Amino acid sequence: MYDDIKTNIANILEMHISDERKEVLNSLTNYLQERVSSDSDVNINFICTHNSRRSHLAQIWAQVAASYYQVPKVVCYSGGTEATAMFPMVAETLMEMGFEIEKLAETNNPIYMIKYADNSLPIIGFSKTYEHPFNPVSGFVAIMTCSQADGGCPFIAGADKRVPIIFEDPKVSDGTPEQKQVYTERSFQIAAEIFYLFSKIKK
Repeated sequence: MYDDIKTNIANILEMHISDERKEVLNSLTNYLQERVSSDSDVNINFICTHNSRRSHLAQIWAQVAASYYQVPKVVCYSGGTEATAMFPMVAETLMEMGFEIEKLAETNNPIYMIKYADNSLPIIGFSKTYEHPFNPVSGFVAIMTCSQADGGCPFIAGADKRVPIIFEDPKVSDGTPEQKQVYTERSFQIAAEIFYLFSKIKK
């Protein structure tokens, strides 16, 4: 794992998580533990409205957390109720935190290769709907990262379980002097909560 990411993880592990948020996160622990204990694949699809900000951050940090805690057979995905593009500030924020990112396709919906370690399988980031062929069609847990997607999708086909873990949209800072700070704070918050979740999984 890249040194800058390790340094940021050390800070992430020191962050405070409220009892209220822990209760929300703990609602997912049993499902993940059952999958791990039965030596089953652990497929996680993070779903937001546009698959442009929060769902990507959650997907990427979850894959890193699974590697950090050596939780086996975890593959993380993301999707939206509609496809737009991964917002450029997300990539910039992740690069600041130590990720290696390369743009593989320069289109209206760019495709990014995201690495957290030299020998890790790259995470492929681009905006897509949650039922896109790139994502699993069954045997996965759907984590709703925004209230709009949670309310607009009462049923996610193929999901074993659906859990709302809502994060505030950093989009509110777009075009303001606080944008970089807000995206960094949201990335840290999402990472801290995802790491807390994976720390509870017994292998």
